[in-house]
Amino acid sequence: MPEIPFMPKATAVWLVENTTLTFKQIARFCNLHELEVKGIADGDVAKGIKAYNPILAGQLSRQEIDECSKNPEKELNLLKKGEDYKVQERKKPKYTPLSKRQDRPDAILWLCKNYSELNDGQISKLVGSTKNTVSLIRKRSYWNFSNLKPRDPVILSLCTQDTFQKALDKAKRRVEREKKAKIREEKKLNKINEESNNA
Repeated sequence: MPEIPFMPKATAVWLVENTTLTFKQIARFCNLHELEVKGIADGDVAKGIKAYNPILAGQLSRQEIDECSKNPEKELNLLKKGEDYKVQERKKPKYTPLSKRQDRPDAILWLCKNYSELNDGQISKLVGSTKNTVSLIRKRSYWNFSNLKPRDPVILSLCTQDTFQKALDKAKRRVEREKKAKIREEKKLNKINEESNNA
């Protein structure tokens, strides 16, 4: 029996949405039929299943995904984390519970709507998602966009108020810097224009 990832269908949904792996590679890794993976991509299969991130769960590395994306013949290998999955570890789960993962897109939408100064990287760090998912939600092209409800990530326990505030302060400083740079650039252009007009 091949080793398969935890929640194979949900993992397949995430891999279809967030990588350029072939259906064959995803099917082999998740022990599904290739047509089933194609069905997930077309939206016919696994409609109610939320995507499960195998990188956050410690089942795949970003490097492994990148290597397999470049080489369609290469097979994905499940990371063996043995010790991390002991039953005693239950009190401190290594992966985010399913209920929390379903909250992530809602939290992303809330942050995009209320704090547009946060960039995709900051939002993905705050809620533990991918930049790609954040970008899709920001562009309103996320597969499940119509069912999303904006909800505060702090209330959802996806991040602390402190972490959120720090990210926000950092974003505000960046926006301020960009504004100043823009003003400087405009002044420089105006000066050049004035000089050329006076010449």
